[in-house]
Amino acid sequence: MLILQLAIILVAAKIAGHISVRLGQPSVLGKLLIGIVLGPSVLGLVTETETLAAFSQIGVILLMFIAGLETDLDEFKRTGKASTFVGFGGIIVPLAVGYFAGMMMDLTSFQSLFLGLLLSATSVSISVQALKEMKQLKTPEGTAILGAAVIDDVVVIIALAFLMSFAGGEVNLSIVILKKVLFFAGAILVAWKVVPWFLEKFASLKVTETVISAALIICFVYAYLAEYTGVAAIIGAYIAGVAISVTGFKHEVFEKVETIGYSIFVPVFFASIGITAQFSGIMNHLGLIVVLSIVAILTKLVGAAIGAKLSGFGWNSSLGIGAAMVSRGEVALILAAIGLESKLLNEDLFAVLVVVILVTTIVTPPMMKWFFTSNKQTKSAT
Repeated sequence: MLILQLAIILVAAKIAGHISVRLGQPSVLGKLLIGIVLGPSVLGLVTETETLAAFSQIGVILLMFIAGLETDLDEFKRTGKASTFVGFGGIIVPLAVGYFAGMMMDLTSFQSLFLGLLLSATSVSISVQALKEMKQLKTPEGTAILGAAVIDDVVVIIALAFLMSFAGGEVNLSIVILKKVLFFAGAILVAWKVVPWFLEKFASLKVTETVISAALIICFVYAYLAEYTGVAAIIGAYIAGVAISVTGFKHEVFEKVETIGYSIFVPVFFASIGITAQFSGIMNHLGLIVVLSIVAILTKLVGAAIGAKLSGFGWNSSLGIGAAMVSRGEVALILAAIGLESKLLNEDLFAVLVVVILVTTIVTPPMMKWFFTSNKQTKSAT
């Protein structure tokens, strides 16, 4: 059954992506929407399974690994200020507005703060694909977005640990922070000293495809350790890509990982977002879904855009950056699951937020297309 489902996903995702491009939108939008059509909510041709979820996780890890390989480290350093401003701007505004929205919904203070934190989360895996298609990934805007995503992930997770410790959860805050410090310190040290050496040694083995195997080992180990220490696996994969990008193996690894990823795993990831969507009973909460979706989109867009503007970008670029930070993706879904387990969300609100997260993910590519196209037109006019 899995083999047939994979065949259906690949055919549908490629055709839907092509149609999306023909309609002037990034191909990722078509792949997201076709997942909804294929899933239980519409046709029911594909259902969520553990194996499909594993394929999807590998897909997003490889996608962010490829983004790391394409990162210009010098540009990354130059956009440090912009990444910081965008990251914090994209946290402060959703956190504040989300808290007040929660209070207006008669949630407790802790529940309202959790709602604000969930709305502060960002997953740029969808944005990365849109940036690649628009040839914006290696620009200052693209680099600022990726840097801001790292900052966003770390700050939101640490803030969540604070909240859980005060809310009575069994969280040792000092351990949480120490784990993250050790991960980033270790990741940088290993990237500097170990990664080049490991690639050289592994490449000398008398078997086939040693370089790509070594790169994937590094990618998966970084992703695992990131997840183990409470940092998103996609951040670990991205750092692994950056580490390899400064070695002489960059181009060989990039070409082969891109082939592996985009031939099967990445399309499965995009489609699975729609496949896992559940729409049963949403009509009972349609008004709340609409309001929270608007809040989620505008707060991230405005907060991150203001941060980008303060760091020196023009308004069109700033809004494009803000649009790229709108998608909450799998990071927010993980937080929502934590909230449900810890009783900070009830089942109805959890279901609502899952739909809101899906909405933010779907609207991100066309928003990016709009603002970045406007930015190009403005630059051409001047």
